Amino acid sequence: MRRFRTAGDRGTATVEGAIALCSLVTVFGLVLVGIMAISKQIRCTDAAMEAARHLARGQPALAEEAVRRLAPGGATLDVRTRDGTVEVTVEAPAVNALPGVAVRAEAFAELEPGEREAATGAASGS
Repeated sequence: MRRFRTAGDRGTATVEGAIALCSLVTVFGLVLVGIMAISKQIRCTDAAMEAARHLARGQPALAEEAVRRLAPGGATLDVRTRDGTVEVTVEAPAVNALPGVAVRAEAFAELEPGEREAATGAASGS
């Protein structure tokens, strides 16, 4: 008895293997991008908390240094003071592979008593 091969089955294992390999590489790349974004998020959170502490004590130069040292490259610092508290926002690009996506962290701290009076005096003197 003779067996006949059909031409349509040739190379299917190779194609399936290639598709599976491409899928694995894509998933691995996405996992790496996610880990990098999480790492930058944690660094932004640490920088925001440290900056808020320094600003609450009246040390803006140390707050900027903390953001420069702890946050990822390209991070921006935004500071708002109101009602005896300081609100700090640190934002940075998430990953170069994801343009337009940014990570952001916020931290709050109550102003120290001497700083609270200085902030209310500056607000009433304006």
